[in-house]
Amino acid sequence: MLKSLDILLTLSHFLLIGFNVLGWIWTRTRKAHLITVAATAFSWFVLGIWLGWGYCPITDWQWKVKEKLGETNLPNSFIKYYADKISGKDIDPGIVDIVTLIVFLSVIILTVFLNFLYKRAKH
Repeated sequence: MLKSLDILLTLSHFLLIGFNVLGWIWTRTRKAHLITVAATAFSWFVLGIWLGWGYCPITDWQWKVKEKLGETNLPNSFIKYYADKISGKDIDPGIVDIVTLIVFLSVIILTVFLNFLYKRAKH
């Protein structure tokens, strides 16, 4: 049961990250994208005040599952965890955090522009 939950949380993570990075591309998904990006920003920057910068409830739940499955020394970041796993290297967490932040801030700019400013510029 725990292994299935771990897989489900991993898929949820990858889907959310993928949508946060690419959801602005399609006109039909832009409002949903704005909502998921806003929710992610709220989690990282508001909940993060109390729970640690970049706080993600999915990571929190998944790390609890992974610990019950016997994994130890889990990093703070899901992205760091899978970057290491996929690359086979121990990537500096600071670099992962900086790249993640740059991509996320770029996505915020894109989604705000496309949801609020682009429509006005066209008229």
